[in-house]
Amino acid sequence: MIGEYLENLVNLVDAYYLQIFVNIGIAIILALGLNLVTGVTGQLSLGHAAFMSIGAFTGGILTIKLGMPFSVNLISSGLMAAFFGVLIGFPILRLSGDYLAIATLGFAEILKVILLNLDITNRALGLSVPLPNTPIPLPIYVWLTVLLVIAAMILIQNSRFGRALRAIREDEIAAETMGINTTLYKIQAFAIGAFTAGLGGCLYAHFIAYINPSDFGFSKSVDILNMVVLGGLGSIPGSVLGASLLTAAPEFLRFMERYRMLVYGALLVFLMIFRPNGLLGGVSVRQLVCKALGIKPRPRQSLSTDSNMEGRRVK
Repeated sequence: MIGEYLENLVNLVDAYYLQIFVNIGIAIILALGLNLVTGVTGQLSLGHAAFMSIGAFTGGILTIKLGMPFSVNLISSGLMAAFFGVLIGFPILRLSGDYLAIATLGFAEILKVILLNLDITNRALGLSVPLPNTPIPLPIYVWLTVLLVIAAMILIQNSRFGRALRAIREDEIAAETMGINTTLYKIQAFAIGAFTAGLGGCLYAHFIAYINPSDFGFSKSVDILNMVVLGGLGSIPGSVLGASLLTAAPEFLRFMERYRMLVYGALLVFLMIFRPNGLLGGVSVRQLVCKALGIKPRPRQSLSTDSNMEGRRVK
């Protein structure tokens, strides 16, 4: 009954705009995961699309072979991506900066070649993914997942774990001298980012209904990184805004046909010149909301105090 009502509600929206809204939702999930790794922890990753591909193919294969309920399928896809995040995180997260970026890029390219040569992924022909086994329409599922991921990221960033990640971003050596196990924390952040990428990949596979390993190459990782950088590194509202703008912009520039990508690139350059920290980088949305409502915001605990507490706890 509820499923039929939601289906009728979704059918009221034009199919073209519905596709844009769903793509924006999936992009927000992907951007929030990378924001935790790159924006909050300060670890530059160029292989986020690899974890998206793991989630996409895991979800597609589980639906095709087993016909599992979509909720179980979705969680399984995220866990599979997180498993590979931990597996690859142990050797490469001892690196930093450009070396880490090159290592993640190499992992993504290796994975793409493997997927192109596996029978279970149908090699270079890709997979046609059937509709998910769920009474809830997929667009509703996507946006429910978006809300859950946003809530989870807010809780993570406001926790001791999130403050320890910010300490690592600001000065990894100082964080380590205060007793924070930086390698463990970076692996945990990497696993959470990979988990969200797996969720986004599973939703993408079932919405597009066709996946190919070539769809998850270097350019896809750069697109996701652009969303995070444009919105503002470390900012959850910034990631949401950046993902929304960069997903919708090519669609709304279609009237320019041949020149739309030129204008799209020029807009990115223009914004990064005048807002190098991102659209919401350095902007406290919490303080803006409190100011608009006439509420005096409570002062947050300083990062140094949090790091000292974390150092006493983690040995």
